[in-house]
Amino acid sequence: MRILQINTVCKSGSTGKISYDIHTWLRDAGHESKIAYGRGAVIDDPDTIRIATRCEVYIHVALTRLTGWTGCFSPFATRKLFRLISEYKPDIVHLHNIHGYYVNDIALLSFLKKTKIRTIITMHDEWLYTGKCGYAYECGKWQTECSKCLQVEEYPASLFFDQAKYMLIRKKRVFEGFNNLTLVTPSKWLADRAKQSFLGDKRVVVIPNGIDTEIFKPIDTSKLKEKYGEGKTIVHVTPNFKDKRKGGQYVLELAKRMSDVRFFIVGNREPIVDAPKNVRAVGRTENQTQLAQWYSFADVTLLTSQSETFSLVCAESLACGTPVAGFDAGAPMEVAPEGYGKFVRYGDVDLLESVARGFLSGEIEFASKEMCVEFGQERYDKRRMSKSYFEIYKEMLTL
Repeated sequence: MRILQINTVCKSGSTGKISYDIHTWLRDAGHESKIAYGRGAVIDDPDTIRIATRCEVYIHVALTRLTGWTGCFSPFATRKLFRLISEYKPDIVHLHNIHGYYVNDIALLSFLKKTKIRTIITMHDEWLYTGKCGYAYECGKWQTECSKCLQVEEYPASLFFDQAKYMLIRKKRVFEGFNNLTLVTPSKWLADRAKQSFLGDKRVVVIPNGIDTEIFKPIDTSKLKEKYGEGKTIVHVTPNFKDKRKGGQYVLELAKRMSDVRFFIVGNREPIVDAPKNVRAVGRTENQTQLAQWYSFADVTLLTSQSETFSLVCAESLACGTPVAGFDAGAPMEVAPEGYGKFVRYGDVDLLESVARGFLSGEIEFASKEMCVEFGQERYDKRRMSKSYFEIYKEMLTL
């Protein structure tokens, strides 16, 4: 079997790691596999190809800012990708994120439809059925038309023009008659949303995202205890604490109310200003093993996102034996169901405080550490994810 995956990045970020995990599993199983990606460092792997130059990405960004259109540029990278597909002749092309300023997305989809190459698209966010945004939040315009977009200045940002309505029309047209296609979502929540969109007639399969359970498992935390001492501990993991979607402001508000509990912010790139004394920002971890140590160190992991189509934080935390508390933000309730997580109405800090205190005091019962580990490791192991994709590949080749 010969598979070509396409993604914004490779071997970094959540989607880059997921695609590379599938790539590695396929090669280990004796199949041919390549990854084409648009941005980021060149990977020391001959079967990975970066198709876009930094200059072309910057031009794509600038044109998006000026015109409001996105995914319509990058002609050189797009032609390079078409040549790769034509020369490699994959049995299946597996698309991940094709937004991100590195390819002409409609041209790519049109090419795959016209050439009748079997295609899988993993929907890591909501971009596929919206005019432009990755997360629709409470907006339901994607179910009809994306007029007067509420996120014009959000990624992919436009300085002057709102083209979301017309970009949604382009997407609807390109998916008409695109029959050699399977959509994959990491959660039933996202699959249900896709079915409510213009993609409702397409085949949708749910495959949860995978994690490395050889890394994310209970780890000795004696060094962290030696450094920070004993005490009730809540951990919040995020690469960007200032990102509104991640809800960092609610972490600080909760910490102010719970001055007797220690809060650790893990993964943030920048210092956190005006944080309460019981909040400590430990910055970026050097590797995923250190991240697993923080999950293992916590009494509870806190998730305050506004919207998540999966939640690797939930999966990683459970695999390390730590339950999750947070806001109902889409898929996390599915990733960490009752007993393994507890979620309240988004933005309701009173309820969130009640849940956090209830858990720390033992008034709210969660699954045991051992049960969390068993659930997280069995359900979200990356090998299980990769094998599930392989089964879809095999099935598509028989259609």
